[in-house]
Amino acid sequence: MSGLEKSLFNLKFTAKQLTRQAAKAGRDETAEKNKLKKAIQQNHPDIAKIYAQNAIRKQNEKVNLLRLGSRLDAVASRVQTAVTMRQVTGSMAGVVKGMEGAMRAMDLEKISAVMDKFESQFEDLDVATGYYENATSSATAVGTPQDDVDRLIGQVADEAGVELQAEMKAPEVGVKAGPVGAQEEREEELGERLRALRN
Repeated sequence: MSGLEKSLFNLKFTAKQLTRQAAKAGRDETAEKNKLKKAIQQNHPDIAKIYAQNAIRKQNEKVNLLRLGSRLDAVASRVQTAVTMRQVTGSMAGVVKGMEGAMRAMDLEKISAVMDKFESQFEDLDVATGYYENATSSATAVGTPQDDVDRLIGQVADEAGVELQAEMKAPEVGVKAGPVGAQEEREEELGERLRALRN
């Protein structure tokens, strides 16, 4: 395992740990809110303030952990791209060496086979690069457009039958599903080729 792959493993592991810690902070926040409710019912305003502060602190902790985990996940995606690029580059270097040998021998069948292999490797590189660029741009929470975030929040709230608060934007009604057809087929073909590369 190279240093880059170790870094990738460590990034993914740390991101998972942060997600677990965020879940624990969420449970602690709920517990503090329950204590707050009980203190209010028992008419203890000073104790209620303490529990409210604890709940808010735990909520902020949860949000910060999730944000950091998301950023680490985005970095891990970029490192994964680098690992893949290095693997494909190594394969292409081998093909080029084979091509040099074939050119010296001027064996047309061998040249043709090496050229086919090179073209296949180049297409695989295109597929991998395109996939990881898409994954990186869509996985980065910091770079996610706010409209998309608001739309998703609205959609989930609608499915759950929950009313959104006034400060959140309402999702756009009748959002277009996007172009279907040639683009969708192309993406499906690229996905299949990427799965074949991984196996």
